[in-house]
Amino acid sequence: QVQLVESGGGLVQAGGSLRLSCAASGRPLSNYAMGWFRQAPGKEREFVSGISRSGGLRSYADSVKGRFTISRDNAKNMVYLQMNSLRPEDTAIYYCAVAASTIATMVKEYNYWGQGTQVTVSS
Repeated sequence: QVQLVESGGGLVQAGGSLRLSCAASGRPLSNYAMGWFRQAPGKEREFVSGISRSGGLRSYADSVKGRFTISRDNAKNMVYLQMNSLRPEDTAIYYCAVAASTIATMVKEYNYWGQGTQVTVSS
């Protein structure tokens, strides 16, 4: 079992930045690829970004490419999502998750989830 806790969400104006953190416990995160997803009201949960176990491979949704950066610190059992140039359409609950295998974009490919952190971007 892996327990995940996200933090760093909040209210920010369009064009601003936030850094989300995901703290893991239970097992070393170095064993797993990780992902960030988000879910806006009335919408399905969608893939935002993923990172391989070593951090050498990263993947981004087209909607965030060039604005968001995923990173990890395996020594600290942490995963991060730096979000720049935020837009109102980025408003959602953001979740980190542990991949069952490699980086994947589908919700079903992830085994463990955090409780989420709210990000609200005002126009």
